[in-house]
Amino acid sequence: MSHDTFERRVDLVLRARSRVELSDLVQDLPPRSRLVGRLTGLVTSFSAMTARVQSAWRTPRLPRLSLPPAGSGRILVGRAPGCHFILTDLTVSRFHAELYRNDTGWMVADLGSMNGTRVNGWRLAGPTRVRPGDEIGFGNLTFIIAPHG
Repeated sequence: MSHDTFERRVDLVLRARSRVELSDLVQDLPPRSRLVGRLTGLVTSFSAMTARVQSAWRTPRLPRLSLPPAGSGRILVGRAPGCHFILTDLTVSRFHAELYRNDTGWMVADLGSMNGTRVNGWRLAGPTRVRPGDEIGFGNLTFIIAPHG
């Protein structure tokens, strides 16, 4: 398959809205053998298992971030002395993010940091709700949201 064909197909895959559209994109490829199907299934199962083990191993070891009970204002996170939650890691911006409470619970918003803010591995594109058990990352540092109380 040429590079141009590959790029065109990837673009069509990303735009596909049904299984039929996806099937049409690969109908000219050679049929999948049983051996290849079994090996692919085995590798997929093994990858999923190792991801679950890694997550289970890592999560209890993350430092806890306990959010205060209702009634608290916003919490500024960053390296600057004026922040409420000061992190000294150089991948954290001076004013990195803010945690605040609204009607639905605690929210986190990135304040234009260089290295981003993440919730459960996803970089924030806008304010996002956080709950106990969520992983929250500021630069290279990651914490787990602990229930208050």
